[in-house]
Amino acid sequence: MKAAALVALVAGLVLVSTGASAEARSVQDTTAAPSGYLAHETVIALATAVPALPAPGSAAELADRTASARLTALEDTDRWLLATRHAELRPALALTHFDCALGFRIEAAEAPRLVSILTRVLNDANEAAELAKARAMRARPVGDDPERRSCQVVTAAQRATPSHPSGSASVGAAYGEVMAALVPDRSNEVREIGRQIAISRMVCGMHYPSDVTDGAALGGAVAQAIMATPAFGADAAAARAEIAVARTAARTSPACAAERSALAIALP
Repeated sequence: MKAAALVALVAGLVLVSTGASAEARSVQDTTAAPSGYLAHETVIALATAVPALPAPGSAAELADRTASARLTALEDTDRWLLATRHAELRPALALTHFDCALGFRIEAAEAPRLVSILTRVLNDANEAAELAKARAMRARPVGDDPERRSCQVVTAAQRATPSHPSGSASVGAAYGEVMAALVPDRSNEVREIGRQIAISRMVCGMHYPSDVTDGAALGGAVAQAIMATPAFGADAAAARAEIAVARTAARTSPACAAERSALAIALP
């Protein structure tokens, strides 16, 4: 089931808050965090709608492996360094990924409601990905090739964790959709950053292309379900006020030139 079908699925679901799990160290927030926005039953339904992973030996699997191998050409380039930065998805830190797309910097300490929203989004998006991963095991690129480099530090145990769908792509895409709703005049720009966070997982050797495609579609569907909840509506009003203050302050990020340069590098 592709992105449009996943989004359509959420229309008939009952949406209430519940707890959520964390995928890995890079997407965990170690502080006391609120639960997600979605009921566990809703998250299960979204996870169930994720397409099955490519069959071993299929043309789709071969295409995945070929595309992933080509991406090793990006190791140690600016795009590789950006992928390293994108591996950090804890909300208070991941917020900086959107500075350049927004055109102004939001300080996490001055936007507690926005950070809280992203924390709850992370919980829901990652829980959905984890449930989908539990259906079948697919090794990561760095698991299939123990000598393959990753743009982040990964242990042997982390190399052995399942790859499909990408939880980080799910979280990145969900972040992008939610930020687009909160700052609609920059919706295209922030959605693109969510997409680039997902692509970074391929660059890092942590996921195959179909892992990222399916994970990002799942994240978009999770975000649509979240934004239909009354709890999100209340939180969004407060977050928009925080964002308005940050926009007025007009602080910018010195990293934007480097980000533009990195994103200009074509994928091989």
